[in-house]
Amino acid sequence: MQQCQDSHRAARRTRLSLRYVFACVLLLSSAALPTHAEDGYELWLRYRPVDSPWLERYREVARELIGPGSDAAGSELERAFKGLLAVEVRRAAAVDEDGAIVYGTPESSAAIASLKLDLHALGHDGFLLRQARVKGHSAIIIAGNADAGVLHGAFALLKMMQIRRPLEGLNLASRPRIELRMLDHWDNLDGTIERGYAGASIWDWQKLPGYLSQRYTDYARACASIGINATVLTNVNADSVTLTPAYLKKIAALAQLFRRYGLKVYVTPRFTAPIELGGLKSADPLDPDVKRWWHDKIEEIYRYIPDFGGFLVKANSEGQPGPQDYHRTHADGANMFADLLAPHSGMVIWRAFVYGSHEGDRVKQAYEEFAPLDGQFHDNVLVQVKNGPLDFQPREPVHPLFGAMPKTPLALEVQITKEYLGFATHLVYLGTLYQEVLHFDTQARGAGSTVANIIDGSLEGHVHSAMAGVSNVGADRNWTGSIFDQANWYAFGRLAWDPTLSARDIADEWLRMTFSNDPRFLTPVLAMMMGSREAAVDYMTPLGLTHLMAAGHHYGPGAWQELASRAQWNPPYYHRAAADGIGFDRTQSGSDAVAQYSKPIAGEFTDVASTPESYLLWFHHLPWDYRLKSGDSLWDEIVMHYTRGVVAVQGMRATWAEQRDFVDAERFDEVSAFLAIQEQEAQWWRDATLAYFQSISKRPFPRGYAPPAQSLKDYEAINVPYAPGNPGWTAAPFKHQ
Repeated sequence: MQQCQDSHRAARRTRLSLRYVFACVLLLSSAALPTHAEDGYELWLRYRPVDSPWLERYREVARELIGPGSDAAGSELERAFKGLLAVEVRRAAAVDEDGAIVYGTPESSAAIASLKLDLHALGHDGFLLRQARVKGHSAIIIAGNADAGVLHGAFALLKMMQIRRPLEGLNLASRPRIELRMLDHWDNLDGTIERGYAGASIWDWQKLPGYLSQRYTDYARACASIGINATVLTNVNADSVTLTPAYLKKIAALAQLFRRYGLKVYVTPRFTAPIELGGLKSADPLDPDVKRWWHDKIEEIYRYIPDFGGFLVKANSEGQPGPQDYHRTHADGANMFADLLAPHSGMVIWRAFVYGSHEGDRVKQAYEEFAPLDGQFHDNVLVQVKNGPLDFQPREPVHPLFGAMPKTPLALEVQITKEYLGFATHLVYLGTLYQEVLHFDTQARGAGSTVANIIDGSLEGHVHSAMAGVSNVGADRNWTGSIFDQANWYAFGRLAWDPTLSARDIADEWLRMTFSNDPRFLTPVLAMMMGSREAAVDYMTPLGLTHLMAAGHHYGPGAWQELASRAQWNPPYYHRAAADGIGFDRTQSGSDAVAQYSKPIAGEFTDVASTPESYLLWFHHLPWDYRLKSGDSLWDEIVMHYTRGVVAVQGMRATWAEQRDFVDAERFDEVSAFLAIQEQEAQWWRDATLAYFQSISKRPFPRGYAPPAQSLKDYEAINVPYAPGNPGWTAAPFKHQ
């Protein structure tokens, strides 16, 4: 019997060796061939063959799978090993040789249970990766308390292989610091996407529930691979039709598919649905009939979707109905939903973006409405706050609500789709923006009161936590409208899992998985990505300037525009350029918005000498001849920043032009074309904005800096009525989100 087993193993090793040689020959023979065309559909999950120096090392640890069966983690491992190692990994019942992958939970896998691992600290979504001896054989363990954790562990192992990390001595435990890691889709039921720049919505409501596109599965795989565990399917400018039985069946079909990947669904209810669907005369959250209607509707939802996540609510903002219409507070509205969802463990995410008939400095409104309500929200309510107090600008100071509501769990909302950052055609890596916000120390409870520590609940001991990103996913073949915009989806997921991660390290991972591990490619392109957001700030809104975009669609410059009836809807309201200077005074002598920050931060922002120059004109109105730390005048520095932004994009184009040998032709040509567009539009931004500001400042351009190519009237005449992302836009009124 022993001789038979030895003979079988020897024969099997011979077959493996032959397959290894064959795979090496394929790799070596293809090295001189042009990289095959790719369209970006596979995202960072490309699973291309590892280069030959790593092939044998990885095959030694990926010979057989020991797991619970046909589950998402096992399917992903099989798929990846076939691509990475050019082998079909054998499914086995037990470890009988070196090189096994043993995965599962103690409940789903007898092999994992037998190891008696301490998994308590991993929670529901965390995982353990460990190299261990099992029955005398070397194996890699992927373990978790739930299938979602095992799946996250499988993706983590595959990422290590994709980016060429050694697996010897592997011992990694990871759990998310944030409970809900959410994608917010601003998708409408008609297939349009508000602020969407990657085509139509991927949700084909007409064909649901009967037809489930493969794209839905691949979307769920991509989300799970970076730790995203919640998706809000519908626009926050909500439609009551979403809550009808016909659409609940469609949502249930998606929820069933997503469940396998640990992805829960949320929807956006319209506050007046009891009137529009139920025939009631009121939507007052304290009205017993209204409560009864919502109770019945929520019970109906859970009959369709037993693990339904809950509601994301936009109320009393930009014309959306809400509790204030009935002289109730945001807490009254949120708590009504919370009480009805609580028996099902459902959550309420209540947005703090309130933009309406506020008089005075617009950036103060959210604080004034929500800070007094601290402690009044029920336990399953999260108040979702944008990263800055205005509206997803290229750069804003951190929102003052972070640190101002210690008794209320706050969720951070960032934008992945680049509404104010050049849409899909501008290469702007947002990992640096997210990191800037997460690492900001509000000093609300002394040093260390970072936004990351606030939103993960650790600063105040909150049970629930969330980070949300406004999705940039659409029906374009490459998902996000451009290849490099995929990096922003990726960076959001990674930072939502662990807000302490480095934006540089995340970009490095993404580049390796998406393009190449070759350092000749990585070094210059990583530097390009890391400088791209600062370049955009320079050619759009430097030195704390903000909201200079054309009205409504926000495409291109419009610092001069006064098309809307309300001052707060027009760029001049924000830059305040006049003969005496430029900038918005938010100190005590102005709107006093600085008072909404903790005392140390307020003091820093009040003193012009200590205000970071990146926020200078956000907080101060200064003369054109004010001297900055460089010794140059404010006017000269504005010109220099705008010019520097254009030059940076020119450098990005030159960097990318040298990467042809490392990138397939299709993706190389797309990025090249988009960078050309970005340079043209950066120049447009520079020239148009400086032409306008010069008409007010009356200052000459500093020596060596060219004046605009055209007159201000020429730039003012440019009109783009059908810019994407805001269907049906007209000059006024318009929606901001």
